[in-house]
Amino acid sequence: MTEARDGSRSGRVMQVVARLHAAPPRHNAGAEWMAWSMFRALVERGHEVTVWLSRYGEDHEPYDLDGVKVVPLESRLDFASAVRRAGVLVSHLENVPPTAALARGYGKPFVAICHNTFLPTFRDMASGGTSLAVFNSQWMAREAELHFVDHPKSIRPGASIVVRPPVFAAEYATKPGDRVTLVNTNPDKGGLLFHKLAKRMPDVKFMAVKGSYGEQTDYSDLPNVLEVEHVSGHDMREQVYARTRVLLMPSLYESWGRAGCEALASGIPVVAHPTPGLCESLTEGGIFVEREDLDGYEAVIRKLGTASEYRLASKRAKARSAELDPTAELSAWCDAVEGLAA
Repeated sequence: MTEARDGSRSGRVMQVVARLHAAPPRHNAGAEWMAWSMFRALVERGHEVTVWLSRYGEDHEPYDLDGVKVVPLESRLDFASAVRRAGVLVSHLENVPPTAALARGYGKPFVAICHNTFLPTFRDMASGGTSLAVFNSQWMAREAELHFVDHPKSIRPGASIVVRPPVFAAEYATKPGDRVTLVNTNPDKGGLLFHKLAKRMPDVKFMAVKGSYGEQTDYSDLPNVLEVEHVSGHDMREQVYARTRVLLMPSLYESWGRAGCEALASGIPVVAHPTPGLCESLTEGGIFVEREDLDGYEAVIRKLGTASEYRLASKRAKARSAELDPTAELSAWCDAVEGLAA
């Protein structure tokens, strides 16, 4: 390793190699932006981070984003050589098993970033060789502990930490707009309920932002719905939150809910289905309505149409945003990774 450019506690530059199925700016789901925020923190510490993609996409040549180098699968460069040079390997979702296997084979520390509480996440993380598991919420950390109780033969990671999906408020804060917005219109995120709401509330302006995965709901029959194509995380402030007055999150499942935390930065009220993740992320900054309660969502939207109610909800949203400053957790993340390569 060479001398670090910035604030590495060890004073040495790590070669961090990550294996992901997709990456920004083409793919902008919450999992990818959480990982990206964590990679940015390592780069700011002076380390070198390279993300190798495992699926074919639109890019054919390596590119740089926020100081992180991205190597598309189409480039046909030698991933195995990068693994041999790596100080630490990182992965998430579908790439955890193969990357963990490579880490074991090459004798490298391996970090698994866990984004949901589904069985494959815990099974893959606990299959052996995980030096560090990163959970995106306290409730996920508790669910992981229950997994080890229920599966006593599972191999615990060498260490674990909680890093909530990092959102720096200054990167998202703006003056709210005038629309009721849904980000990712697939049915599991509430796309069909959103259609019903917009249809029964023709006097209200809605905005449907297409997501990066899943079937997207069609709103072309509703003149009060502005449909927006998939938006890069770097453009969410101008293209989404600057147009949004209220954000809806009637999701069937959210392990955390990054979009909600991004909206809080502008004091935008978030009306959400009370999944464990959203209850933890939004706390008193959110307004909770069961996802099938169409009347309830309409009632809340109407109530937030009054200036006094909106001011109160906006104040709570900004207060929660301030509580979610990610600085300390990102510092702990960098310390943990540096410790693996020591």
